[in-house]
Amino acid sequence: MDDEKLKLILASLGGLVFSLIFILLAFVLPLKDTSINQELKAKQTLEKISRGIKEGQHRPPPDEKNNH
Repeated sequence: MDDEKLKLILASLGGLVFSLIFILLAFVLPLKDTSINQELKAKQTLEKISRGIKEGQHRPPPDEKNNH
């Protein structure tokens, strides 16, 4: 095969692979930063769990506290 044809084929294949990598990265990487949203969701989830634990604790009625 001619050296010029080989160079042309290799350059076009290299460009194709290079462009495909960037196209795949464009689909994989997020457009906006969602780390702040995730932190807020985690905080809200922890608050819900904490509230549930506090509400689920056994609390005797006030008149039973005085008897013991």
